[in-house]
Amino acid sequence: MRRHLITAILYTVVTTVLFGLLYPYAVTGLAQVFFKDKANGQLIYQQGQLIGSRIIGQSFSAPGYFHSRPSAAGNGYDAANSSGSNYGPTNKKLIDRIASDTASAQTDLPGADVPIDLVTASASGLDPDITPAAAEFQVARVARERHLETSTVRQLVAKHTRGRQFGFLGEPRVNVLELNLALDEAAPIGAK
Repeated sequence: MRRHLITAILYTVVTTVLFGLLYPYAVTGLAQVFFKDKANGQLIYQQGQLIGSRIIGQSFSAPGYFHSRPSAAGNGYDAANSSGSNYGPTNKKLIDRIASDTASAQTDLPGADVPIDLVTASASGLDPDITPAAAEFQVARVARERHLETSTVRQLVAKHTRGRQFGFLGEPRVNVLELNLALDEAAPIGAK
């Protein structure tokens, strides 16, 4: 009995050290060497200042910016509280929020159909991307606020539209943060 107990304790200690310490440190070290940007959250810096992450959405509400999907993650794009709302399609709160968001979005293009991703949150609540249709829906407002031609804004959207991964996985998408940073570079808000 004593021999079995010692074997069990040694096995627990060895596997804890091996799989609880050595393995995680080895994987973290390899990730830092070979995939440093991805391992650190794909952060975007400008002039030494952290702007955001390519893989976590953030809120843009000023009319001169492309707006992201709504977020159900905590207090909006809170990575520590990643989740959807879990409201069912007949939930009154969800229906009212979508109706309000749709009415608000239609001030850009009255009577036009609002792309679904502008009024619904993603499953994680942190999606940094919108569809090309959602970007196109916002082009006129952004161009007007930035004093740009709509064709210029459309070119920026096209430049920042990524296709399906490997040509067949997922859908085409536009990273909102990267697009808004490109807009700031091309035509800062307030410039004429």
